[in-house]
Amino acid sequence: MKLEHIGIAISDIESAKQLIFALFSVHPYKVEVVESEGIRTHFYDAGGVKLELLESMSSTSAVARFLENHGQGLHHLAFSVDDASLDFERFKALGLRVLGDGPKNGADNKSIFFVHPKDTVGVLMEFCSNR
Repeated sequence: MKLEHIGIAISDIESAKQLIFALFSVHPYKVEVVESEGIRTHFYDAGGVKLELLESMSSTSAVARFLENHGQGLHHLAFSVDDASLDFERFKALGLRVLGDGPKNGADNKSIFFVHPKDTVGVLMEFCSNR
């Protein structure tokens, strides 16, 4: 298991893109709409660390709710795993509050699930594997 990316919720994507460029001199290498989540993701390689800027496209998306409650900032840490389905069941058996009924299709061609931040020292954690 290793850090896959850092997800950052953004309310002003243009300002965020300008900041990322000023800091790292990079543009997004991939922009993707995840219709099922009501978001647009902007992926950056920032010195070997993948950043995912999360832009809400719907007032009812989880990212929109996060922005309303917390403002811009760290949304989640994502970790790559070999098999999201196996780890979903393993974490569930450990008594962790996994969100949803199982892994779902996420951005960057990944199968993903989240563990509730109340069970992960206050940080929403995503676990993802290649589909």
